Amino acid sequence: MSTQHGTPHDSRRNRGLFRTKSVEQSILDTEEPEHALKKSLSALDLTVFGVGVVIGTGIFVLTGKIAKEQAGPAVALSFVVAGVVCALAALCYAEFASTVPVAGSAYTFAYASLGELPAWIIGWDLILELALGCAVVAVGWSGYVRSLLDSAGLHLPVGLSGTHEGQFGFDLLAFLLVLAITGILVLGMKLSSRVTTLVVGIKVTVVLLVIVAGAFFISGANYTPFIPPSEPVEAGGGLAAPLAQLMFGFTPANFGLMGIFAAAAVVFFAFIGFDIVATAAEETRHPQRDVPRGILGSLAICTLLYVAVSVVVTGMEKYSKLSTDAPLADAFKDLGQPFFAGVISFGAAIGLTSVCLILLLGQSRVFFAMSRDGLLPRGFSRSHPRYGTPYRSTLVLGAVVAVVAGFTSIDELAELVNIGTLFAFVVVAVGVILLRRSRPDLPRSFRTPLVPLVPVLSIAASVWLMLNLPAETWVRFAIWMVAGFVIYFLYGRSHSRLGLRNGKPGG
Repeated sequence: MSTQHGTPHDSRRNRGLFRTKSVEQSILDTEEPEHALKKSLSALDLTVFGVGVVIGTGIFVLTGKIAKEQAGPAVALSFVVAGVVCALAALCYAEFASTVPVAGSAYTFAYASLGELPAWIIGWDLILELALGCAVVAVGWSGYVRSLLDSAGLHLPVGLSGTHEGQFGFDLLAFLLVLAITGILVLGMKLSSRVTTLVVGIKVTVVLLVIVAGAFFISGANYTPFIPPSEPVEAGGGLAAPLAQLMFGFTPANFGLMGIFAAAAVVFFAFIGFDIVATAAEETRHPQRDVPRGILGSLAICTLLYVAVSVVVTGMEKYSKLSTDAPLADAFKDLGQPFFAGVISFGAAIGLTSVCLILLLGQSRVFFAMSRDGLLPRGFSRSHPRYGTPYRSTLVLGAVVAVVAGFTSIDELAELVNIGTLFAFVVVAVGVILLRRSRPDLPRSFRTPLVPLVPVLSIAASVWLMLNLPAETWVRFAIWMVAGFVIYFLYGRSHSRLGLRNGKPGG
């Protein structure tokens, strides 16, 4: 199979750090028997994965918290705004995933459009994002399960309940959860999808039950005013302040019209995860058709559920009276409905299981793809002879994440997950524009509409949300990126299979 099509592509392929790996070569590499993944997923499986990772505790907590603190009943509009921002990115992901149906998501897309060094950067970024995300979610799941155990009169020893308020401990439940889902992922994607389907079914049923039950307790008076008057707020100073505030000196505000958009910057993070659907493209039976359906379908379902829950919670109780820890559960308690409060806690605990599983799935696929390209040791890209899964990378990453979840209190690092995701959105949107210009001949079963307008809008929206993150998050992100550069120049650059094919190891 030819890997060179047209002068622009040829001239860019061999430019050292920015050499690109052709789409044809990426697809050809998936056919190597020892490094091939088993194709077993359908559009429904992918949609379930998307819903499974996006719908977490955020739907039970974030909706009420943001209504009380930033937007009032208009938080429903904030979810719509955030959904539109995600839809812009989703349209770009859908085109790439249907054009380059290879494991690795944004890493693979960047390799085909921007070049090797940008691909390494985004791959390194995704490894951090998904590892921290999985560990943070596992710790959150452990907290819910301990709460349920306490209610049943069962108590874990303090030393096995994690690190809290400066008191060091080992989080046994989080550790065991990550090990369990690692085993499920090794045993095959179809088993993973069945477990996820069961968990997501329970989770969505709980959400729908809450929406329907809560609708009977809605009072129209609680929606007045729908958009509360604007209130200036004093944000923290120094590195704790949003980078945009330090750069432009504006004073942030809660409520009012600007409060809707400020809240959108926060609730956006409740949508993080739909992009992980793209990491499973190589294991999908008909990726050109089914991956775009899975990405866009899961995003549409999640947006609808988020808006519905936010409408219900602000209708059940005045936004100013909502609690910030568990607003939806507490709203039911205040109305004398403790049963539904318990159902919400159960749904949150069950829901986090699928979030954790899919985050680790995405991370192992990115690691696998980077290993197959030689940028990480090739031994990690061996697929299991029976199950057709990247078992080595899954086992190694699962062990690392289990230890991190067990020994570390990493709440303050959770925002690194956010900046990593937004950075990936920017790279994918830029890649769509570049690949349209360098490879107009490529067959695209899904095409992002209004290029370059939609990708440019996606870039602008993602950068703006990144600027709203604390400056200290940017500092941590920069440190991780510097570590990535060091590893690339010490190992990845000289072991790159693309560089060796071109007779130019190290570029």
